Amino acid sequence: MTVKLDNADLGKASRKAAAAALSAHVQVVKGTPLRQALSDALAEAKGLGGQERHFAAFAVRELSRHLRWLDAWGRAYGCPPSSFHLKEDAAIIRYAIWRKHRLAAAPVQILAELKLPGPVRPRSLPDAALQKLLDAPTPEFPLPEEPVERAAAVHSFPNWLAARLATEVDATQLEPLLAALNHESALALRVRPPLRREAVLASLRAQGVEAELLDEANQAIWVPNGRRAVFESREMKVGLLQVMDAGSQRLAALCAPAEGAKVVDYCAGAGGKTIALADAVGPAGRVYASDLSKRRLEDAQTRVRMLKLTHVSFPSELPVETADCVLVDAPCSGAGTLAREPDQKWKLSEKTIAERTVSQTEILNKLAPRLKRGAVLVYGTCSILRAENEEIVDAFLKRHPTFGRTQPDLRVWPHQSVGGGYYGARLVKG
Repeated sequence: MTVKLDNADLGKASRKAAAAALSAHVQVVKGTPLRQALSDALAEAKGLGGQERHFAAFAVRELSRHLRWLDAWGRAYGCPPSSFHLKEDAAIIRYAIWRKHRLAAAPVQILAELKLPGPVRPRSLPDAALQKLLDAPTPEFPLPEEPVERAAAVHSFPNWLAARLATEVDATQLEPLLAALNHESALALRVRPPLRREAVLASLRAQGVEAELLDEANQAIWVPNGRRAVFESREMKVGLLQVMDAGSQRLAALCAPAEGAKVVDYCAGAGGKTIALADAVGPAGRVYASDLSKRRLEDAQTRVRMLKLTHVSFPSELPVETADCVLVDAPCSGAGTLAREPDQKWKLSEKTIAERTVSQTEILNKLAPRLKRGAVLVYGTCSILRAENEEIVDAFLKRHPTFGRTQPDLRVWPHQSVGGGYYGARLVKG
């Protein structure tokens, strides 16, 4: 059951990269969000090259992504996580199994990355124990017989979450869906006006960047390999390329504001859709953005300031009553973007999802009476659960009959597109 990944752009494995990855993974296991743990580990790492940093980041995501699978292998090898007093020791075993079974790395290379002294402290696991695991013949990997539980074990998902996702798709689509949610996310970009993506694509290729058109959104391209190169491109350096997944681009496009319109980005996050909306309305329009997360809002303000978008502001009170369009990219389970946030699959619960549906309903109910007649309300999530999507919108329309759909809802499935899963509904107040 060894899996050889076909993605050649994984970065450079090294002892230092392994140290950073393991340090971050231990913090994730202790409860730190993956992005923060990785950022802290890379900041503390000394002398890491760009390719080593890339590998460390990939490794951290993979260790969270395949946590159940790796621990099952550990038990098969006689090294269950419960046998270690230190989280660091369990992390080293996971890393060794990941390198051996998912990347088909040679035992000598794996041991070079992990052998004492280091790469993580404290540690009680001797090199001899690692050598024994790496040299051992592949043991039998036990799998449940029940189809959904079997899929959960193979693709490393909690049983409850796999069962929940199984209710969202046809039985034949469950495994492709789980596999897509485990796949390393593609780098998608939005070409900002006045450029056209065909021209940008030609320019990037001339600069040695491997890039392709992404048909899911009008101005989308994606980079299968060589991510670092695109960030060194002329277009990226002058702000004419924006990192933005296809689902987010389509959600912003669902607003379809006219030039000169007034738009409210109610849950702006780090400002990706804020920038897309600002490009759509032009300098004659206005975009007002806000978010409950102070850190993410500061990121949005920084991005807007760097791009000199003077028609974007972040008021303490959003002018919902006079807005032509309000975008609500609601806080959700993130079930559609687990490829990008793999640690979330172990933090999610039925209770979390239920709490999210309550807050989503409250946001829409709060906004409904404030919107003017003829205003557009776009509701979206990065979830693929109907409970956070169609069911929220359907219930909202029953409570607020003055609103109506203007077109079929947007559905982006992870196993049918490049990137994660998203949902969007475009409503108008009559």
